[in-house]
Amino acid sequence: MLSKYENAMRILKFENPEYIMGSIPANWLLYYGCNHESFDGVNDDCPVGTKWTDIWGTGWLKELPDIMGFPRHNPLAEIKDYKNYKWPDPDDERICGQIYKSKEWYPDGGPLYAGSHRDTLWEKSYMLVGMENMMIYLYTEPEYAKEILHRIMDFQIGIAKHYIKAGVNMIGMSDDLGTQRNLLIGLDTLYEFFVPEYKRLFEFYKEQSAIIEFHSCGHIEPVLGMFMELGVNVLGPLQASANNLKNVRKITQGKMALMGGVSSKTIMDGPVEAIDEEVKNTIRLLGKNGGYFCGPDQWMPYSEENLNAFNKSVEKHGKYPL
Repeated sequence: MLSKYENAMRILKFENPEYIMGSIPANWLLYYGCNHESFDGVNDDCPVGTKWTDIWGTGWLKELPDIMGFPRHNPLAEIKDYKNYKWPDPDDERICGQIYKSKEWYPDGGPLYAGSHRDTLWEKSYMLVGMENMMIYLYTEPEYAKEILHRIMDFQIGIAKHYIKAGVNMIGMSDDLGTQRNLLIGLDTLYEFFVPEYKRLFEFYKEQSAIIEFHSCGHIEPVLGMFMELGVNVLGPLQASANNLKNVRKITQGKMALMGGVSSKTIMDGPVEAIDEEVKNTIRLLGKNGGYFCGPDQWMPYSEENLNAFNKSVEKHGKYPL
């Protein structure tokens, strides 16, 4: 039997893997602030009702248990705020130092170390500016919008240099670009404002031969070509209720691996028989020739029974040949 690493590489390359997996096995290294931390240690895992300010100056409020907080203060909501805004420094030891310290969490090492760029560009921009404001500024104040995006990517590239120095060879990026039915931002606007900045980060990592995993929720069929042009190796979580999975597979077959795709509603609601049928059908649709990591299309607080049923179904139906 192939090792998990060898099998995952075969999945990514559409090269006859032995079995379906849920994810790429990797040891994750994170910069401090990646998960909305404040400099005094508060993050999304705080009690309901907690308010805090992250390393970017975004103010957060924890409103629901088991759910990340919501931005409630945007430090760059108005253009006049830009002059006195202090950008976080990727070389600040408080921020980048955790990357090197977190490597000590894995004394046995491993072939893959992964670094996260959560809220890579679009999401970070609306956390700083406000979603409605950012959408408006893309049209009314395009130079301001471009400056915000450029400075965000300056930070991400600074962090990327630390990741590579620490031995990272796989990268997780994330920007939710879709609603349930369409894109949040028009394709022309994405190519004008966002793709040039994405390219800076992608090109840096491609020069290092890093594997790139991109997380983007919602209806993302219109941007599959964009993701492949940028060089995404695996795209998820592939929301089943928002995309035509057969069409997504047809477009990406042999070019870009997929992750997710199993309806979170089915896993949440059950019964076990429905979960098994959903997993079987999704694996047959997306994983026939490799290029597929089977998982929920969203991570929810599933019951232990239903989550166990899901995992058993992946094991049962995910052995090649399918």
